[in-house]
Amino acid sequence: MIITQTPFRVSFAGGGTDLKAFFQHEYGAVFSIALNHHIYVNIHKRFEDDFRISYSKTEISDSIDTISHDLVREALKCTGLKSPIEITTIADVPAGTGLGSSSTLTVGLLNAFRALQGKISNGDLLAKQACEIEIDILGNPIGKQDQYAAAYGGFNYIRFNSDGTVRVDPIPCDTATRHHIESHSLMVYTAQKRSASKILAKQTEGTKDKFAVLREMRDMANEMRNIVSSGANMSDFGSLLHEGWLLKRSLGFGITNQLIDEWYDTARKAGAYGGKLLGAGGGGFIYFIAPPETHSKILEELGYPKTLPVSFDPFGSRIAFISN
Repeated sequence: MIITQTPFRVSFAGGGTDLKAFFQHEYGAVFSIALNHHIYVNIHKRFEDDFRISYSKTEISDSIDTISHDLVREALKCTGLKSPIEITTIADVPAGTGLGSSSTLTVGLLNAFRALQGKISNGDLLAKQACEIEIDILGNPIGKQDQYAAAYGGFNYIRFNSDGTVRVDPIPCDTATRHHIESHSLMVYTAQKRSASKILAKQTEGTKDKFAVLREMRDMANEMRNIVSSGANMSDFGSLLHEGWLLKRSLGFGITNQLIDEWYDTARKAGAYGGKLLGAGGGGFIYFIAPPETHSKILEELGYPKTLPVSFDPFGSRIAFISN
């Protein structure tokens, strides 16, 4: 039995510039942090001569080609794993909530399948193969940031070059700074799920008309990196997050809606420095940077929505358990 543990991520700035429609013309960049919330992939050799996959439903397939779960099917093909196995996936957070779940799962699957073959994986390999599966093979209209965030973990400035290469620069952040950011973080759940692919497809089609805005969003990733590496002034960080959200919201593409705008404005009036809707948009979690003493007031004004505790994971996808 092998279990992999792969972190979700929070993308603070630069989202949209990791799409090929942008970075094929000029470099893109994001600032992201891995969350201490994960997807677990459990695999076990199977006695029967078939594949059993358990997620929101259960599949039993005689061959890899007939597996309906496209990420599982293509990850098996990519790694060349052919022996019958049982695969179970468990997530701390539901899919469709803006935390990069599909890419997190893909990275975790690849890591598990390679481990079963006795192969050691590094972050670059896992991220590249996950991008190949999701973007090149399955044709999903998504970017590259989530795969790298899941594979590497930690605080990263990720640059997407026009030649297709990706550079991951870990951001210096001591324990005190990390705790400082965590204490000012408040993640609230809108209880609205959405299809990131539909929003990203619209964004890909409209990228050429939004280059100026996307360029500003990309440059904010570097500004945030500098704030964090210099000790993280939370007022400055939150204000920059607010500016970035206003830019992202201006793109259109169904990124926001009335409920999200009302919640955001309410939280700002109750003391939040700034925030943003996580992921492609349309629903999921809103992340706020706010003084800890204002959190109770913000939640009260929002009607006490469900929250997700915030702490950060310095590690990317790893083997959490292995047994013969």
